[in-house]
Parts: sequence; structure tokens; C-alpha cells
Amino acid sequence: MKYIASCSFGKDSLAMILTIIEHSLPLDEVVYCEVMYDNTTSGEYPEHAEFIHNKAIPILELVYGLKVSVVRADTNYKEQFYRPRTKGERIGQATGFPTLWSPWCNGYLKRKPMQDYRASQSEPLHEYVGIAADEPKRLERLLKKPDVSAPLADYNITETKALEMCQAAYLLSPIYSTHKRNGCWFCHNARLCEMKQLYIEHPELWAHLAEMQSAAWNSFTKRNSIFDLEERFKKEEAQQ
Repeated sequence: MKYIASCSFGKDSLAMILTIIEHSLPLDEVVYCEVMYDNTTSGEYPEHAEFIHNKAIPILELVYGLKVSVVRADTNYKEQFYRPRTKGERIGQATGFPTLWSPWCNGYLKRKPMQDYRASQSEPLHEYVGIAADEPKRLERLLKKPDVSAPLADYNITETKALEMCQAAYLLSPIYSTHKRNGCWFCHNARLCEMKQLYIEHPELWAHLAEMQSAAWNSFTKRNSIFDLEERFKKEEAQQ
């Protein structure tokens, strides 16, 4: 049996790794699935990507002696967005943004690379995931999966405690100074305040979304296009 820790380098997954170390649980490899916007641009917010590659991974490898593997899909968000549709009424048009009924980003960019990783292993896997003790709905779903466990829940560690553990170990991403969660900067499920922060703090990334919106058959979110959001943010800024 090979033991792996699935890590996003958010507070819960890093606190999970610290818990595994503290309680001497078996761990062979830390696996991070990095979603890419294009071939060179990470889907992580720039400050979180820098934290991952320049601080967190070196600490896990050099201080704790852990093996860290980065897996990526053989495609990226931009490539899939512009991929011509082959079915339905819009044959030949760009696929467009993910939707509630077709969240292709999860399938192509998250699930498939992890499935490929698991399939490449020569022995059975036990996977640790970063679900805290105060996340009952996620834990309920977890119990249905064999060979998966949540060390934070096993040791009654809440999300608040997880954040404190990361702070104490100098392993808290700067993303938490402005966001409640870490996620892709192009996520259509992000909170409105997070979209506004992207618009203000990373105009170069927002420009990518605006360019894509011009080519999309659908709006960025269920209710708003990128241009609708931009207009709203401009009005809010003018009123301040």
C-alpha cells in the first residue's frame, strides 16, 4: 500500500500534512494537481502560486524530507475554452466557459490528471485528504470512498485550528489575507468579492477573461458576463 496526501497548499491540506507528521502516520508522497490557464500561466492566484513553488514545496522537501510531486493535465483552461464544439446547435464554436450543468474544468483539469496519476501507480493507494472536523457534509461524502481518510477529522481539528497550525509552521499562504479560500483565479463559482479583487489586483488576468468573454457564446457566470461584472465594479469604485 502506498500512502499519498492530496494537497492544494491551502490551510486544510497543509495542516493535514502537519498532522500526519505529528502523529507519525505513513506517508510516501505529497501530490499536488496544478491547474494551468495556458502552457505557462498557473490557474492559481500569482501570490498563491509563488507561495507553493518558492516556499511551501521547499519546506516540505528540505525541512520535513517529504517527496512532493506536481501533476498537471495534458491540456489547459484556455485550450479547452477555445476547443470547437462537435455536438449540438453550436458546432464549430468555441466550447466557452464552464457551466453549472457542464463544469468541464473539473473533469479535464482536476479529475483526469489525478486519475492518470493513480492509474500509473504499481501498488494500491491510500489517499489522505484535507477535510476538517467541522465539515460534516464533505466528511459524509468521504465515508463512501474506500481507501481515503481525513486526518484532520480523525484528530478533531477544525478549519480554524488548521489555519492556526499553518501560521505556527510558517506555512500559511498569503492568499488568506484577502480570500477565505484558495481556488483558480478564473473560477466561475468564485464569490463576487473575489472576482472584484481579481479585477482590481490582477488586471492582466482579468484582461484574459475579457478577451475570452468576447469569444464565448455564454456568460462567465450564470447571471453575468465579464463585461457586466466590470461595469458593476467601475460603478462601485466611482461611488467610493
